[in-house]
Amino acid sequence: MEAWELDAREQIRDLVASYNAHGDRGRFDEVMALFADDAVMDVGDGRTYDGVDEIRTIFTGTRDSIADGSSGTSNDGSTSPRYLQHHTAAPAITVDGPAEASGHTYFTVMTDQGVDHWGRYQDAYRVIDGRWCFASRRVRVDGTTPGGWADRRLQGTDSS
Repeated sequence: MEAWELDAREQIRDLVASYNAHGDRGRFDEVMALFADDAVMDVGDGRTYDGVDEIRTIFTGTRDSIADGSSGTSNDGSTSPRYLQHHTAAPAITVDGPAEASGHTYFTVMTDQGVDHWGRYQDAYRVIDGRWCFASRRVRVDGTTPGGWADRRLQGTDSS
């Protein structure tokens, strides 16, 4: 393996970690900076989000369904976790060349109420202005804790 490929792999690992670190802290501008302007995201809700402006709505919608950190109640009055904390594991990266790669990573989401849901990210990456970015991200939830935040949202019983 050549040095440029080792560097690419490390930058991509940092990209994946930064996505969750910034997202969990509500730093949406920093999250959007990780995406190519024309990136596409699919979170399994039946639509595709094209470009960073549409992708941002995924994060703001999630933020609006989470409690304010003290009351345990979301903006719509339902019981919600005080925070979401994403943990990623086992990144598998395929470097297709100096400017393109793909990969998948498993994730588990914790809340103040315990394990909430888990699944996989399936990504395409590309280099823009010398740094690796998400060209596309597909999020697949493989399981949820019954009655948890993600379970209610996927079942449509949480109005947020």
